[in-house]
Amino acid sequence: MKKVAVVGKRRVGLVEAPIPSPSDEMVVVKVNVAPMCSEYKTYLSGKETDCLGHEAVGEVVEASSVSRVHIGDRVVAMPLNGCGECRYCLAGDYIHCLNNTMQDATMAQYVLKPSFILRRVPDDIPDELASLACCALGPSFGAFERMSLNAYDTVLVTGLGPVGLGAVVNARFRGARVIAVESNEYRANLAREIGAQAVFDPSDPDLVAEIANRFGASGVDYAIDCSGTVAAHRTCIDVVRRKGQVALVGECHHETPIVASRDFIRKGLTLFGSWHYNLNDFPKLMDMIRTFPAVKQLVSHVYPMSQIQQAFETSASQQCAKILIKPWQ
Repeated sequence: MKKVAVVGKRRVGLVEAPIPSPSDEMVVVKVNVAPMCSEYKTYLSGKETDCLGHEAVGEVVEASSVSRVHIGDRVVAMPLNGCGECRYCLAGDYIHCLNNTMQDATMAQYVLKPSFILRRVPDDIPDELASLACCALGPSFGAFERMSLNAYDTVLVTGLGPVGLGAVVNARFRGARVIAVESNEYRANLAREIGAQAVFDPSDPDLVAEIANRFGASGVDYAIDCSGTVAAHRTCIDVVRRKGQVALVGECHHETPIVASRDFIRKGLTLFGSWHYNLNDFPKLMDMIRTFPAVKQLVSHVYPMSQIQQAFETSASQQCAKILIKPWQ
């Protein structure tokens, strides 16, 4: 089979690899759509690897007798792998499994996945839209479920990459008022088209005051950071109202200074992380994908895998939303 590999700085190509074999709970999925996520960072660094991609939609082509899915099933292949037996996996929160492992690359024609984290795609939902049930919509969907976000609320979204744009879609579907912070004009404009009421520039030294002047000094009800930057964390904490909630979605490996009394005790804030969503909520997410037209606006580009260099160049330019790869084209 063919799979994508970084072969040098700003250079990607297709390499040959063996087709995986099923065993016990592990099944072989023929990948129809592989969304792009943060792989462009590896592309820019030039670190050579053929393990790219962590989300996919495809068809089960090989499975053992104990598998929970069947040959011919169209499925969403979730990120990572879990053990399927611990308290987190059994509860649907497999993403927090203590025995979680990195998955085989999904930017390939086939991928091996444990059957318990595969979810069947309804017949009326195309592969391209079903693929958004992973990183495009999943992290913010899980966060908003935990917040119980609804039409009475105002939510701040910091960072409008594909995950942040997905947060705008999720929030608008729930009827919430959305404001955002983003410097990329392409993505700021798309957020406005989707329904964000206002998008602020993070470089504005008076950002917090500007938001307060426009939307009230008491603060927004909720905030979700999808940028993974310390400055955005600070903005979320400063802008959210007393007794509000802040969710961190964007990966960040730097320390965010927090003054416990000022930032949390006196304001009564709740801070939590959201990596994915509970798999028991998959039908809810499918209903949103089926019924909410704005979901389609998350897909800005679709490339055949034969044009993978161009796909990575587009992703690195950040003049895009979610990019989908077709491994068989």
